[in-house]
Amino acid sequence: MLSFDEALQKLLSGCQPVTETKAMPTIAAAGRVLAEAQYSTLSVPPLDNSAMDGYAVRSADVMAVGTTLPVSQRIPAGTVGAHLQPGTAARIFTGAPVPAGADAVIMQERCEHAGDSLVTINHVPKSGEHIRRAGEDVAPGAQILAAGARLRPQDTAFAASVGLATLPVLRRVRVAVFFTGDELRMPGEPLPPGAIYNSNRFALVALLENLGCEVRDLGLVPDNLDATRAALRAAAADNDLIITSGGVSVGEEDHIKPAVEAEGRLDMWKIGIKPGKPLAFGAVRVEGRDAAFIGLPGNPVSAFVTFLTLVRPFVLRLSGVDKVRPKSYLLRADYDWVRPDARREFLRALTNDAGGVELFPSQGSGVLSSCVQADGLVDNPPGQAVARGDLVRFIPFSELLN
Repeated sequence: MLSFDEALQKLLSGCQPVTETKAMPTIAAAGRVLAEAQYSTLSVPPLDNSAMDGYAVRSADVMAVGTTLPVSQRIPAGTVGAHLQPGTAARIFTGAPVPAGADAVIMQERCEHAGDSLVTINHVPKSGEHIRRAGEDVAPGAQILAAGARLRPQDTAFAASVGLATLPVLRRVRVAVFFTGDELRMPGEPLPPGAIYNSNRFALVALLENLGCEVRDLGLVPDNLDATRAALRAAAADNDLIITSGGVSVGEEDHIKPAVEAEGRLDMWKIGIKPGKPLAFGAVRVEGRDAAFIGLPGNPVSAFVTFLTLVRPFVLRLSGVDKVRPKSYLLRADYDWVRPDARREFLRALTNDAGGVELFPSQGSGVLSSCVQADGLVDNPPGQAVARGDLVRFIPFSELLN
């Protein structure tokens, strides 16, 4: 049985990230993976500017509280003022360039009008006060974004702040999904005895779309070998990855394993995790090219947790993302876990207002409501009992679903 870390390493070592790139308008690039590091060609801010609404002065002219100076000019943002003459002040607004000759800005709350074009200053400034220096955020030639980053809104804003109108991004990963099991039905269809609704289809399509993939949903495939092989060939034709759910065991009605072996290559892994355990990984070859293949368990909770913990890093790496492991946090356990499994457990858990974490009452692998009501997963090492008050490692769904 493979450990979780061994399985993840095998998945990532077998991943061939996409390489095709395109130039995309920066305003539309959020969510895409950056293909090349980006550098600034200018200073941000480009000039010394005011951090406050107030008055620009020479600090040498304000040696005492109550100093009154004539206001020689008004400088709104986007306007470059004239050289500040000694013994005068300039009315200035946030973001406006500080005029030459001034070395401090005094916030308007510490000033008062003293008549026409006069201001009384009730604060003795220090040189440099409330001035944002040119280049203090970004210097010319500085790297602003690293290759392999999945661009967030703040990243595209940062690129725009140095004038980058387009960004080189990797193309989206194309993923085909299909599902096996004659017992499966779609919501809205009649549900005869023995049948179940296909919840995995909804989970996997949405999870993949959240990761920025182009998803080709091939739907339900009949439970026979020929139909499964045909579905694999169709899925491999122009996709990077094929994901299936169910049918990866060795029963007479489980056709994924022989079908993938006939159309490519397959490894069947037993992984020391709970929920989960069976995972199929390989490739389907068509017209001289391979599409990676991952077969998930059919159990809804097992499929969901296995996707988040193992498939998500693979898909991100396939997309060209460098950092694929989710952040986790040490939280106080507000529960007792006295019968740990020999496998690594991913326990559905809820955070509370006291800063601790509690377990969902039922950890059964068929209880899909545990994934709905939980806030994330407690990553519990093999054989690790937990007593109330211990620190446990918690991975929020906000990390895993991003």
